[in-house]
Parts: sequence; structure tokens; C-alpha cells
Amino acid sequence: MHAFDIVILGAGAAGLMCAIEAGKRGRRVVVVERSERAGKKILISGGGRCNFTNLHCRPEHFLSSNPHFAKSALARYTPADFIALVEKHRIPYHEKKLGQLFCDRSAQDVVTLLEDECAQAGVRIFTGTDVREVTRDTGFHIRTGELELSAPALVVATGGLSIPKMGATSFGYDLARQFGHSIRACRPGLVPLTFDAKDRQGYCDLAGVSVEVEARCGTASFRENMLITHRGLSGPAILQASSYWKEDAVVGAQPAALTGARPRALTIDLAPGREWTASLRDPHARRDSDAARAALRALLPQRLADRWLELHPPEDWTNRSLNRLDEELHNWQVTPAGTEGYEKAEVTVGGVDTGELSGKTMESRIV
Repeated sequence: MHAFDIVILGAGAAGLMCAIEAGKRGRRVVVVERSERAGKKILISGGGRCNFTNLHCRPEHFLSSNPHFAKSALARYTPADFIALVEKHRIPYHEKKLGQLFCDRSAQDVVTLLEDECAQAGVRIFTGTDVREVTRDTGFHIRTGELELSAPALVVATGGLSIPKMGATSFGYDLARQFGHSIRACRPGLVPLTFDAKDRQGYCDLAGVSVEVEARCGTASFRENMLITHRGLSGPAILQASSYWKEDAVVGAQPAALTGARPRALTIDLAPGREWTASLRDPHARRDSDAARAALRALLPQRLADRWLELHPPEDWTNRSLNRLDEELHNWQVTPAGTEGYEKAEVTVGGVDTGELSGKTMESRIV
């Protein structure tokens, strides 16, 4: 039996940061990771360049059933604190847009930073190690295939269900349930949305077309790029809106297929802040399909402009008809058939009920 002060399950960003801080305080720390290396998800984040923080990281930008939960943690450790750590390790970085900070070179720089800080803090990391059992009496006992570890404190940093091909499992939720925690229903977040049959037929052959939009879901609104895919919609605006979108899969105890319940629609403004029919309203302007196509191509990628007019033909060229065309462009109603699931999701919505955790320390209020 190997005795430590703290056993941390999971060598991702959260587990390694926790290990660094605990090690700095003189604790004997061990991190257990089932994958063959630490920080695997970090390596694919930000398109391989790791979007390691955001200058506008504030509580109101976090999704939680308890909107106050993130306040204390974000006050105690700010974006500036992590930026200082990045600069200490002389990692070049840049702001992409909307406060997003990325490495100039590679996400490997951030993984190396975390591993070096762990080494300096005396942290031990066991990779390729599966946890078989966790029990507790006066302390916690963790049994793997080859090791038995014990510690008075256990940190569960095993992540959510997103991207199973990178090793994501339900282990953390199962362990939380084992110790009496409640789990809020989980679903994919920051995930591409799929078209229904009609929209798939109308738009999926435009896969690869990207355009700046404003995507709205309920009261949430995001103005960034949208990407049409072979199955539906993706891109930053859609990924953000997806975390607010829910398919009303269950009404009472009956599946939606039995009750006729419909998923919530997204409203997409394809030309935010711009009116595409203005040039057609001039009394001396041509009002025909060619003129309309030219006007719309000035705002949208050519393929999308042509397809939009094909699927939304004007009844005539009166101002009333032009008003309707403009309205449709700014309020495209898309009712997704579903999402691309955890395979393509960047995060998991739901999980351990934050009402059972300390907002200051993340410590369980139950155990």
C-alpha cells in the first residue's frame, strides 16, 4: 500500500492544476491516469493550439443551474493568474478574437508547462493505470491493476462523457453516485446540430460553406461563424447555441415520438445588421431574380445565396414581398433533428449537482 496525502484521479487540465497547487503546499500527491499519457484532451483543444483562457472569463458566461456557483472560484484564480504562468514558461500566445487566447505554436506547450510544474512540486503521475475500486473508511483506498494507494483526500478529475475516443467514460459520475451524490441529467454541449430530413435535403450539399451569423436559442445569442456540414450545422455560433438547445425528448413519462413534442427551434440571422433588399427598393433599380441574386451574393457566400433564393423564392417584387424576404433571412427557423452526440461534443452539460459541492473548494458537502 502506497500512502499519500492526496490521490487525484485524472491527469487532464483540472487534475494537473490541482496536483500543482497541492504539491506547492508540501502535500504528497499522486495523479492516476487511465490513458497512456497526461493531457490528451488538452492536445486537441483549440484546433491543436489550446485555447487556454479567455480574457472575459466571468461568472455570467458560465452555464449552471446555480448561476452563483462559479463566482468564488473565478475570483480566487483569474485569467491573469494563468497568463502569468504561461509567460513564466515563455510560451508565445495570441488573442484570436472575443478574448480567446491561443498558443502560437502548439497545445503541447501547455501540457509541458503542467508536467514541468508537477515535477517541480514533487507530484508523481501514473499513466496507463485503470482504477478498479475506490473504498473509504478512515481514508480513501484506491486499487488499480497493479497498485494500492491510500490517502485522506481524494480528488475526482476524470471529466465528462465528451469525446469517448479520447478515453472519456462515466467513471466520475459512477464514483460520485457510489458516495451518495446526485447527478443532473447529462447531455452533449458545444456540439454540432443535425438537420431534419427537409433541411438536410436543402442544404447539406453546401457542406464547407461558412458565414458570420447571429444564432439565438431562447434568450442566448451568439454572433460568430456558422459552418454547414454534411449532416447539419457547426461552427462557433452553433456550438455555443447548442449548449442552450434541448431536444424535448421526454414529456412526463412519454417519449416525444409518442406525444408529438417538438425540439426547440434555433433562430439564425444570416446577415446580422445588414439589409440585403435595399438596392432592390430603388424605384429605378431592376427587380428580378438576377438583381436579387447579385444583392444577396454581396452578403452571403455565392452557393448559399443562390440556394437561399431557390428555396425562398419571392412571390413578386413588391415592397411587401421584399420585406418578407428580408425578414426570412434575419429569422431563419431551424429545428434540429438532434446533435452529433458525445463523439463531437466539446463538453458535457449536467453532471454532479453543484448544490452538493463547495463553490470555494469544490469539496463534497456529503463526503
